[in-house]
Amino acid sequence: MIKNNQKALNQLHVVTDLLLIVLAFMASYWLRFYSFLHYIPFFRTERGTYYSLVVYMRILYVLIPAYLIIYAACNMYSPKRNRRRKMIAADVFRANLVGIAFFTFLLYFINESNFSRKFLFVFFCVNTVFSYGFRASILRLLRYYRRKGYNLKHVLVIGDSRAGRAYIDRVLANPEWGYYIHGILDDNAEEGTFYRDIMILGTIGNLEEILPENRLDEIVIALSLNEYSKLEHIVNECEKSGVHSIFVPDYNNIIPTIPVIEDLDGLPVINIRNVPLTSFVNRFVKRSVDIFGSLVGIILFAIPMAVIAIIIKATSPGPVIFKQIRVGLHNREFQMYKFRSMRPQDPNQEKGAWTTPDDDRVTKIGHFIRKTSLDEVPQFFNVLKGQMSLVGPRPERPFFVEKFKEEVPRYMIKHQVKPGMTGWAQVNGYRGDTSIRKRIDCDLYYIENWTLGLDIKILFMTIFKGFVNKNAY
Repeated sequence: MIKNNQKALNQLHVVTDLLLIVLAFMASYWLRFYSFLHYIPFFRTERGTYYSLVVYMRILYVLIPAYLIIYAACNMYSPKRNRRRKMIAADVFRANLVGIAFFTFLLYFINESNFSRKFLFVFFCVNTVFSYGFRASILRLLRYYRRKGYNLKHVLVIGDSRAGRAYIDRVLANPEWGYYIHGILDDNAEEGTFYRDIMILGTIGNLEEILPENRLDEIVIALSLNEYSKLEHIVNECEKSGVHSIFVPDYNNIIPTIPVIEDLDGLPVINIRNVPLTSFVNRFVKRSVDIFGSLVGIILFAIPMAVIAIIIKATSPGPVIFKQIRVGLHNREFQMYKFRSMRPQDPNQEKGAWTTPDDDRVTKIGHFIRKTSLDEVPQFFNVLKGQMSLVGPRPERPFFVEKFKEEVPRYMIKHQVKPGMTGWAQVNGYRGDTSIRKRIDCDLYYIENWTLGLDIKILFMTIFKGFVNKNAY
């Protein structure tokens, strides 16, 4: 059923991709040399000084097989039943980026200098649009038919557990995925009862009778933790019947994240929490951006910092820079810099107290720089020193770290990455006197889903809506 349909769909994709590459190649040639682009000075080329379309298209004999191999390597022929459009767009963009790199290398390899390099850019853009447009259209069409009850994947759920119910909830909430759940097998639930209109068909022992009788595409194994001893038998039964099985682990209360599985010489090892910044390459990229960004920040804010320093010194006795102990990467303490916004006070009184509304310790200039976050600008020097990052979870004082680690689940995980001047929690409104739990949820999302693109997004969000802090007093 589904396997045959998927095979036919993949063959359709391959044939269509072949035609789209040819079409995109011809359209790019026309755009480059004959369309309005020809009249733009950057693209202008004298007639008769470039190859004809026939000569250009000879390279397709090598280019088409290469592109199809690249498409397959970039998951463009994998099932897309429950994939989002942005994931497909990312695959298409990555595949065409690799493809155009191969195209460029090929031209240099065969020493072909008369191919227009600007044509390569046009072809990259056109082929990317064509490839994504076709896939997005197919996806939309399939989802329409699946909502109507066609092209369904027939599944059986084993286990009336938290994991099994979570799976059912998601399938029923997304009918465009095209899953049809025939029922549930469970040793502890009463036969004939229902969960969200999905019937308990019997016990797990009935699997041997059901497999030969039903044309199922998939068995979803969602046993409770205390029933994992039955897992081997269930998998063996599915394998004997040739039915594909998937495993939905019931560990959300133990491992509240998407774990990463590594191969240790044939032994699967689960990393309980995925932290992309444990990778040397990712850390190197982030640190390079931090150094560049902190230097730019120091230069841009040099005059405002000087003005603020003069006003603080002129209006209140005490130091201009306030140094406060915070907890950073791997629970190490460091001195975080801020412009002083309060009158000098006893450090023992300050370390365990929040600032409150109308706090008489805050100076007049202090109110302004706290509201606009300008008191945080000296932290560019913390970033330059490597104690902080431009983006990351905000660091907290040791007193509150000790307090929150006992009260807030998973609080200490934030210290697996460097603290930041701004973060995902801050740009989502969780600054100052706001929910610690929601702030930690945002911090954990950032830690587990870090990309350079996410950092850039947070920095832009900070620029446009993150400076003014309504929760600062």
